[in-house]
Parts: sequence; C-alpha cells; structure tokens
Amino acid sequence: MDVDTAFLKSTRGVLKVAETVTLLVALVCFAAASTPTYIAATVMEFVITLLLLLLYLLKLNKMVTFFFWPLIDAFNSVFAAFYFVVLSLLALTTYTVTGTLVGGIVGLLTAGLLCMDSCTLFKTITFNNHRSELPNEAAHETK
Repeated sequence: MDVDTAFLKSTRGVLKVAETVTLLVALVCFAAASTPTYIAATVMEFVITLLLLLLYLLKLNKMVTFFFWPLIDAFNSVFAAFYFVVLSLLALTTYTVTGTLVGGIVGLLTAGLLCMDSCTLFKTITFNNHRSELPNEAAHETK
C-alpha cells in the first residue's frame, strides 16, 4: 500500500488530522463525564473522520472510484458541523461535570474545523467545467 505523505502536508490533510484529534479529545472528555449520548455521537463522527483520513492517506479513493469522495466528504463535514454545534451547545448549557463542559468547548472547535474543511472542499469541487476543457485549448481557440 502506498502512503500519500503529501496529503498530510496539504491544507485538507492538516484539517482532517486536526478534526480527528479534536474529536478524540472531545470523546475522552465526554467519556470522563460519562454522558452516553455525547459519547455515541462523538464516536460515530470520529470513526467516519478517521476512515476518510485513512481513505485519502492510503490513496484508496483512487481505487474505489464509483463514489465522488470529495463530495461525500464535504456533505459529511457540513452535516457533522451542524450536528456538533447543536451537540456542543446542548453540552455547554446542561453540563454538571467539567468533562462535559470541556467536551462542549472542544466540540465547538471541531465544528469550526469541519466548517473550514467543507468550505475548502466546496471551493475545490467544480461542477460547471467540462472535463475536456484544458487551459491550452482555450488559448489556441482565441488566436
């Protein structure tokens, strides 16, 4: 298996790693506070984000081509950001244990990272360009 180290150095790679780390921290905080609802939601998103990170890191997205992975990643980031804003605000307003408070704050940080990730993905995804159009072809047509 080939590892894409350039992905880890890219903006998307750094965002994915940061999302994974903040989700892990939020998971540990919610587990320390023993709030099962928050734990379940955080575990679910942690697993999804980790799988997407491994998908890009191991270049599996180039092998499994029947999905448009950047779009799936963007939609996951949008829905997860919304979900974590709601979950974190709920955790912050109803906390009784410090772990829930810290988990809520880290969850809001995660939501911000997910928003940044979805914005970068939506900027790179273009739906209106034809695949056959190359910049050199357009330059030759104007001459």
